[in-house]
Amino acid sequence: MQEPGFRVLPRDCRPLSSETIQKFRSVATAHISDNLHRASGILGLNPYHRPSPLAGRALTVKTRAGDNLMIHKAMTMLQPDDVLVVDGYGDTSNALVGELMKLTAESRGCVGFIINGAIRDVAAYRSSTFPCYAKGVTHRGPYKEGPGEVNVPVAIGGTVINPGDLVVGDEDGLVVLPPDDASRVLELANALHRKEEEIRLAIASRKLDVSWIDAVLKAKGIVS
Repeated sequence: MQEPGFRVLPRDCRPLSSETIQKFRSVATAHISDNLHRASGILGLNPYHRPSPLAGRALTVKTRAGDNLMIHKAMTMLQPDDVLVVDGYGDTSNALVGELMKLTAESRGCVGFIINGAIRDVAAYRSSTFPCYAKGVTHRGPYKEGPGEVNVPVAIGGTVINPGDLVVGDEDGLVVLPPDDASRVLELANALHRKEEEIRLAIASRKLDVSWIDAVLKAKGIVS
């Protein structure tokens, strides 16, 4: 029997489709965030890759600080369009992944790493478009003893990521949403993109309506 704290759980049997995931690779995280009431985002991690969009389904790992045994186990379970999401408690004393793990994950169709901990071989990430967000960098390698859990909810930067959640990233950061919300959020984000295109045209033609500013101030009792 598997014990809580040291177990591997099965994958979600109702994964997001590759078609849906692909559509999110052209959507700005800011547009997604605005349509999630600005309440869903992974904070505190830095990008270590050349600018490249990220969208995929979360394969989650919760591990003891500085230990990557269960990360290696999770990597044997990777499928195309997976994002490896690792909560290592934000500890940067020992690296949880390096270049060889990156290469292995890419060969299995993984589309990115989100590491609440440290990485090493950072040059290999910085020269690549393989998305990698992490807490920090160290040359010190990991332990391989456990414990840890695969396919359990994890928390990074104030956000809970469940197995199978949609993870989207770009230069502005990372957002997460449940698969059931993907279609509606995609529709809303695309509508916001179109609205901002109209605003850009209005700015360029000097026809931008800013009357809303005084309307808001007036509602607050400020009259100019």
